[in-house]
Amino acid sequence: MRQKNSGKKKWAMDNYEKEIYGEVLYWERKITRKPSIIGSLPKAVQNKINNWLPEKFHQAITAIVEKMVKGIQLGSSLFTSRLPSNTPIAIREKMVSDKIKFYKKTAAVEGGITGAGGIIMGFVDFPAFLSIKFRMLMEIGSLYGYHVSDFKERLFLLHVFQLAFCTHAKRLEVLNLIKNWEKYSHKLPSKIEDFDWKTFQLEYRDYLDLAKLAQLIPIIGAGVGVVVNYRLVNHLGETAMNCYRLRYFNHQEV
Repeated sequence: MRQKNSGKKKWAMDNYEKEIYGEVLYWERKITRKPSIIGSLPKAVQNKINNWLPEKFHQAITAIVEKMVKGIQLGSSLFTSRLPSNTPIAIREKMVSDKIKFYKKTAAVEGGITGAGGIIMGFVDFPAFLSIKFRMLMEIGSLYGYHVSDFKERLFLLHVFQLAFCTHAKRLEVLNLIKNWEKYSHKLPSKIEDFDWKTFQLEYRDYLDLAKLAQLIPIIGAGVGVVVNYRLVNHLGETAMNCYRLRYFNHQEV
């Protein structure tokens, strides 16, 4: 699947590849579109809140997120789906779509249960929801034919996650890195501890805070948790599929 064309004969896309090539170009235009003034307001508010919070608070949250994500990723071998290397991308993507549907339902159930508990259960939602999303990413990467137990592939998953839940300015930077992953991967940190965890958790929290706030309200929290978790997992799944599509087409002569 991921072998490069020899160059003697130009690669010809089949109908499915033409379809998803158009989809990935549309997705790229959509996520790089400049946000409206109104759309930029939540980030401005969140920046002020973050500036008010003491540095020790940010350090504590950063440490928690780092330990959680590293812990989930260390168990990556438990969530891999091995397919023959010559499996067509259409079959791979059918299986990926099924996995995303499964995790959307799982996340919706988790959001409904924790949302029903208000603020107290809201603290349970954070690690549980994060775990669901990373397990899904590892299964997706594996279905596309990558060894997600490999250090650099785990870093790739972190960048996919960051792309899905970051500001527009940061999104352009991360997207450029993903589009040129093979070229830039050797410049990445030599160990996962060197990853910029503070920026990672701030962008993630800022993206989720406003969307998840209503989930902490008793009575309506359950309904909000179901909808928000379902949509956020769907968004992450779509982002992951298109990131792997970019890598797929980069290995071909388009």
